[in-house]
Amino acid sequence: MNGDPEKNKTWSEIQIRDDSPKVQNKVGTVVFAAAGPNSRTTQLFINLRDNSEALDAQGFTPFGEVISGMENVLNIYTGYGEGAPQGGGPSQAAIAENGNPYLEEHFPKLDKIKKATVVP
Repeated sequence: MNGDPEKNKTWSEIQIRDDSPKVQNKVGTVVFAAAGPNSRTTQLFINLRDNSEALDAQGFTPFGEVISGMENVLNIYTGYGEGAPQGGGPSQAAIAENGNPYLEEHFPKLDKIKKATVVP
């Protein structure tokens, strides 16, 4: 999710259609989070373990893969656990409403992606 509430609002209303699955949710695959068919927006995650059994049948379709630097991904801070309410991590609703100030105040150890590049 973006740390700017206005950008979150704009992009949350634009749903991305599902792709046909070509690979499984293995370690290092990059996947859109979804709430059902054709409900993807801008929320992404990287599989830190093989989640194919749990996620493939639910329509979570990987569209990318970490091909270099997975050791850096594995060093991303995970101490907060899953997001609220399942865990002690950030609330998606609070991120959408308050953005980076909420994250910086309540989750100072949270890592951020500053730049991502598409490599042909």
